Amino acid sequence: MKVAVVKETFPGERRVALVPANLAKLAKAGFHVQIEKRAGEAAGFLDAAYEDKGAQLVSREDAFAADLVLQVRALGANKQAGRDDLPRLRAGQLVVGLCDPLGEPQAAAELAAKKVTLFALELMPRTTRAQMMDVLSSMATISGYEAALLGAINLPKLFPMLMTAAGTLAAAKVLVIGAGVAGLKAIATAKRLGAIVRAYDVRPACREQVESLGAKFVELPLAAGDAQDQAGYARQQGEEFLRNQRELLGRVVAESDVVITTALVPGKPSPQLINAKAVAAMQPGSVIIDLAAERGGNCALTRPDQRVVEHGVTILGPTNLPSEAAHHASQLFSGNVTAFLLHLIKDGKLNLNRDDAIIRETLVAEDGQVVADKIRGLLANA
Repeated sequence: MKVAVVKETFPGERRVALVPANLAKLAKAGFHVQIEKRAGEAAGFLDAAYEDKGAQLVSREDAFAADLVLQVRALGANKQAGRDDLPRLRAGQLVVGLCDPLGEPQAAAELAAKKVTLFALELMPRTTRAQMMDVLSSMATISGYEAALLGAINLPKLFPMLMTAAGTLAAAKVLVIGAGVAGLKAIATAKRLGAIVRAYDVRPACREQVESLGAKFVELPLAAGDAQDQAGYARQQGEEFLRNQRELLGRVVAESDVVITTALVPGKPSPQLINAKAVAAMQPGSVIIDLAAERGGNCALTRPDQRVVEHGVTILGPTNLPSEAAHHASQLFSGNVTAFLLHLIKDGKLNLNRDDAIIRETLVAEDGQVVADKIRGLLANA
């Protein structure tokens, strides 16, 4: 089977879907790997490195002629530029990548209309078997790390406590909202930088993980009810709960030098956790890093990919932090998708076994139809 890696066209996207180190595993399984020329250059992987590992360098047109097209951002996760590649796709072809089917179900329908077989990596089940294929967790790890660094760079203070002949500098206070993969990595990174770290999550079960990293878990007198779904993600809460949550969190936010927010609900707008009143109560020079900006933001004043300064507080809403560490992000992404591709092959042949949860949950379109129940429901209600 020919698998082709194409160069990303989303503005500012520097990652590549496959790195040279994983080519040998794929070749052993029977994959013939093609790489669009210069596809890995922005991430630090040159064409020569791919050729040394046995890949064939091809044009974009030739890459889209492969049996399987591998992308970081397929249509849906690349709404404008991704549409330029629709004419290049053909019936029976496999497309594997991030495509935001919960947020952009119409894009999945467009790909289905081309009769391609579409696998959305965002829908990977959160199970032990699928852990090595979990692209979202890998990218969240990068985002959490980068968010802590952004906070440190933009804060007009140092994170660690320093005792000098000129006086003692107090440690910065960092609050992380959301203790998922990104939040936990942000906690660990801020802690290593010397900050005093606190964290809040609507899921009480996160407390042990937060405290194991040396942070203090913030408890709010709120009854969250069923706060976690079967996949481990936070459930969307009602407006009354969110209103009380914003009021109580505002007091904690006001005491913090840096606030990193990571609260996301898959396929839904980001819950608004920090209102303008809470921002106004923060000390001038404080920083908010909103990792939920792409879905509207956890802070009312966030603007995606913009630097906003209100009441002396800097609010950043980066939407693609993994691309800022493109080399390592590509390594992790490549490791995940390599494991996934190997999972699709049995005895050297493609085996799309619908009884397998990993295949069933990630398969969005096949034979001209959107086959994922969640996506079909979204399309029906559109």
